[in-house]
Amino acid sequence: MSLSPAQLLRSRLVPPISAITAYDYPTARLSDEAGIQLILVGDSLGMVVAGNPDTTTVTLDHMVYHTEMVRRGVTNAVVVSDLPIHTYDDPDAALISASRLMAAGADAVKLEGGLGQIGKVKRLTLSGVPVCAHIGMLPQRVIEEGGYRKKGKLKEEADRLLEAACALEDAGAFAIVLESMVAEVAARITEAIEIPTIGIGAGTECDGQIRVLHDVIGGYPWFVPPFATVYGNVAEVTREAVASYVKDVGPQEVI
Repeated sequence: MSLSPAQLLRSRLVPPISAITAYDYPTARLSDEAGIQLILVGDSLGMVVAGNPDTTTVTLDHMVYHTEMVRRGVTNAVVVSDLPIHTYDDPDAALISASRLMAAGADAVKLEGGLGQIGKVKRLTLSGVPVCAHIGMLPQRVIEEGGYRKKGKLKEEADRLLEAACALEDAGAFAIVLESMVAEVAARITEAIEIPTIGIGAGTECDGQIRVLHDVIGGYPWFVPPFATVYGNVAEVTREAVASYVKDVGPQEVI
């Protein structure tokens, strides 16, 4: 029996899974050459690239454009693209939007939400579109929830997260991102399901980790999440290089 597209993608992800969020050709290519397993074209580009306060300004056209850029730079990694807010409000819309991202070069799409998304995940997977699920803190809901907060602190909420993870697996998701979640709850979910969990601010017991590239390389110094480890200082190198160029050009007239 031949494997489904989702099963084929899952077979390419070997724990511990390394995943990074990138938005353009050079960063995607450098990440791919470094051996990253999964590259997410994240709607976080609305913040990291565009300078907005959250992800809710990102459109499907934005995601298509950045997916095309990332695809050109990737040879080996799995490329997953976010479905931005209000592009998957129902199963039909989800399939139309996902089809555009797949045509732009994505290997799979990611959507946020738990039990309310089961019908959409089923529709996508039955149509041959691999889906990475995303539960815990949901950036697309930051406005309606009044901010970012860690999920799973209460038993009822932890139980719902576990129920959602199991249902998403049953619906056909090939992996699931656990964001800003109590570590013990993330570990419980990882133990309960067979598809890989990829954590971000969810402890160390997940099957893999994902970070925003700019946090890893020190390219966005104005805000660094508390769970992120900065391994480089690209912002300062860039600032110093440009300052050296300005100095080389000559004294700058004050206008």
